[in-house]
Amino acid sequence: ICLASVWRPLGIYLCNMNTLRLHWLLLASACWPTHVDGFIVSTAPVIDTNRMSLPGQQLSGGKHAADRNPIDIRRTSSSMLHNSPGKSSSSFDEVAYEKDRLSKDAQAMNAMKEQSDAEFSKLRTPWKWTIRKRIWDLLEEKDIARFPRPVHHRIPNFVGADQAAARLANLPEFEEASMIKVNPDTPQRPVRHLVLERGKTLLTPQPRLRTGFFSTICMETLDSSLVKVEDCTTSKGVAKWGTPVALNDKYYVDLVVVGSTAVCPQTGARVGKGEGFAELEWGILSAQGNLDASKCLVVTTVHDEQVVNDIPSDSLTKHDVPVDIIVTPTKEIRVPNRVPKPAGIFWDLLSPQKLSQIRVLRQLKSEIEERDGTLLPSGPAE
Repeated sequence: ICLASVWRPLGIYLCNMNTLRLHWLLLASACWPTHVDGFIVSTAPVIDTNRMSLPGQQLSGGKHAADRNPIDIRRTSSSMLHNSPGKSSSSFDEVAYEKDRLSKDAQAMNAMKEQSDAEFSKLRTPWKWTIRKRIWDLLEEKDIARFPRPVHHRIPNFVGADQAAARLANLPEFEEASMIKVNPDTPQRPVRHLVLERGKTLLTPQPRLRTGFFSTICMETLDSSLVKVEDCTTSKGVAKWGTPVALNDKYYVDLVVVGSTAVCPQTGARVGKGEGFAELEWGILSAQGNLDASKCLVVTTVHDEQVVNDIPSDSLTKHDVPVDIIVTPTKEIRVPNRVPKPAGIFWDLLSPQKLSQIRVLRQLKSEIEERDGTLLPSGPAE
């Protein structure tokens, strides 16, 4: 009885110690790869290309892709392991390890790209998506892209954005303009800087129009001892130092600068990142009389590699806004055969989802319907 009273608690204690050791091992594997008896214990997700989804998309069973992160136990050759007991540091083959890691990364990225391409091609105009993907890939492969990277699904930042902005600022149309609208994307930040530095009024939208409408900034109205030009060229700076613009405020835009993923030098047809906000902003401003769609020039700054000749102008939708001038780090191109610019908002192209995301559009639609006494059309659901 005395022995049992001693050994039984001791046995429970040893079992608990083993359990704690296993818990510690699993906890450690969540922080760094753990090597146990020729195995790698890792928390890297197992790529299942048959069950892959886009961010936020649900998989079967109601689970999101981000919720699936199984522990992956993979056997690896001894040459790929970190130092094991009894082995010297020279036994770790760094070259082979890095080669294997890069190979697996490439396989996973290719699988995700194929799935992503298939999904997005259903949502976007297919030929536009083909051109976007080609340019995004090209800018990354040639290391022309700059932060933020990767440039996919963005207006891509590029080497020479500063030089392109300087060329734009020397255009007579820029010098003569008083108010210039510039998109909020990173590659046009140098343009926004020059607009403010030259004493002009910058009109810029809040990103994706979801947090507001437009804001204006003019350095002459700010205390130069407190605020520098550089402070006002980011979205955060605009929100802090800019003056919010209401839908029915009166002002006039002399020049519009847009970002592009690709642009045609013959017709001015452009491809953005696929969300249509440049067109929506143009539509609102022209509908409200804040710019003259027939006279207001549109300029874009891009890398030379983004100037392409295979954008089919006859396939553009009626709301697409072409550009008049293309400025690259090496040259300016005045488009000889620009396709016509649209005016106003095409409500029949606006999906209920897009309308629900943008408060100012809902306000404008409500005002027009109340004024005209008729309901405006609505576009198909996304």
